[in-house]
Amino acid sequence: MASRLAAFGLGGELGRYVDGLGSPERIPIPLLMALARQCSLVGDQGRALRLLDEVHRADPEFPPGLLARAQVLMYMGRLRDAVHDVDRCLQRAPEIAHAHWLRSRLGAVGLEPDYPERLQQRLARADHSAQDQAFLGFALHTLLDARGDHAGAWAALEQGCRAKRGLLEHDLDQVRQLVDGLIAMPVALRAAPATGNAKVPIFIVGMHRSGTTLLETLLDAYPQVRGVGECYDFTAAMRLATDHACRGVIDATIVARAPDLDFGEVGSAYLDSMSWRLGGEPFFVDKLPSNFLNVGFICAALPQARILHMVRDPMETCFSNLRELFSDANAYSYDQRELADYFLQYRRLMAHWHAAYPGRILDVPLQDLAGDTGTQMQRIAAFCGIEDAPLDEGVPRKPRAVATASAVQVRGAISRPAAPHWRAYAGRLQPMAAALGV
Repeated sequence: MASRLAAFGLGGELGRYVDGLGSPERIPIPLLMALARQCSLVGDQGRALRLLDEVHRADPEFPPGLLARAQVLMYMGRLRDAVHDVDRCLQRAPEIAHAHWLRSRLGAVGLEPDYPERLQQRLARADHSAQDQAFLGFALHTLLDARGDHAGAWAALEQGCRAKRGLLEHDLDQVRQLVDGLIAMPVALRAAPATGNAKVPIFIVGMHRSGTTLLETLLDAYPQVRGVGECYDFTAAMRLATDHACRGVIDATIVARAPDLDFGEVGSAYLDSMSWRLGGEPFFVDKLPSNFLNVGFICAALPQARILHMVRDPMETCFSNLRELFSDANAYSYDQRELADYFLQYRRLMAHWHAAYPGRILDVPLQDLAGDTGTQMQRIAAFCGIEDAPLDEGVPRKPRAVATASAVQVRGAISRPAAPHWRAYAGRLQPMAAALGV
């Protein structure tokens, strides 16, 4: 039941269902773990942590419980506590590859100097599953890259990517056909009527690793705005409206059925599903990057919505994707040519949305946002209709969970690298560069 509620974006119902099961100490540990995972998937990190705290109380040395709790603690910004739990997990069960990957994300502070070498030896063993090879390869890449050992880091990344890509299905032609279908879709869908009293969603879209979490964090600092993280609620509303469950954000069946939808109902279903996340703020930020596929549907369903498109250098964007171990959602990101092809399809679709819905989308270059944050935020606030005084960069950010690949990075100060990260690997990235035409 919990997994179905999470799959359809029904986070409020999921919370009520979990609470209705009674006191957590009466729930078996395996079920606590499963419920916590579903709560975390819909962004309810506070409830997930309460469930995992009970796992920890019942069995403080249970390695999977320590690992799951460390992940949620990381999302919530409690990084020292996360390090403590994952280190304890590794002391008890060093064979858990997932724990090594999570530890690498939390930084090298506190690790023994020979930890990367021991990780390298572990990765060289032949008794790992492909999933474990992926975890270990990406962990080793992160640590060796931070050390400046680019040759060793690249070898580990190649091994991790190869292992992960072998577990996933990705069809370049299907992606191109999906984009073709979206571009051919009529602009004059049965749009929702404009309303002046509904909350205003601010959608942040773009490629993964393009700066979407940074922009959401900056917007969340405004008193009128609430950041709610990466939500699949609009996808859930489209699935329900088309009576079709798809594996990704959308698929060809949803595109084919979309012209028959009442988008007023889609918009209402989306806002209803989001209500449990919201407070009194008139604006909220939904920052699922892959909603770039849904832009046409969003424009039809939510006339009050603002759409911010994060733009980053193609090579930096693609390299940052290549070196990130995602879930199974981004199968395109583990092969240089497939990644470049996906980026080109994304860019083609965004050009179409700009032409089809002029004035509805604001491009936000990451370089400009990091280089002149105050000026860019004034421009963004004006586009969104946020009437607060310009954001004071010294104002403390609101405490909130961040369940993205930038969960650790976004806790620090805004920085602009002196040189693009990918240049250290330029000689090895020629297939991607050639495919991107740069």
